[in-house]
Amino acid sequence: MGIIAWILIGLLAGIIAKALMPGKDPGGIIITMLIGIAGGLLGGWLGKAIFGVDSIDGFFDLSTWIAAIIGSLILLALYRVFTGNRRHA
Repeated sequence: MGIIAWILIGLLAGIIAKALMPGKDPGGIIITMLIGIAGGLLGGWLGKAIFGVDSIDGFFDLSTWIAAIIGSLILLALYRVFTGNRRHA
C-alpha cells in the first residue's frame, strides 16, 4: 500500500477509535488524526510481531482495518494516561 492509503486508513481508524473511546482530549482533532495514523502503523507492526501474520495485506482487507483500529485505541489510551486531565489556562 502507498503512503496515501496509510494516511487515509490512519485518519479513519483515529475517528473510529475516538468514537469507541469518547471524551475530551487535550489535543483536539489534529492530535486524534495523528494518533490514528501512528496507530495504524503500530497495529500493523503488532500484528506481525505478536501473531506472525501480515495484517497489512491491502486497503480493503478486514485485518488491516482491525489492526489499525486496535493500534489507534492503544495510542489514544496511552495519550490520555500521559497527558492526564491537564487544563489550559
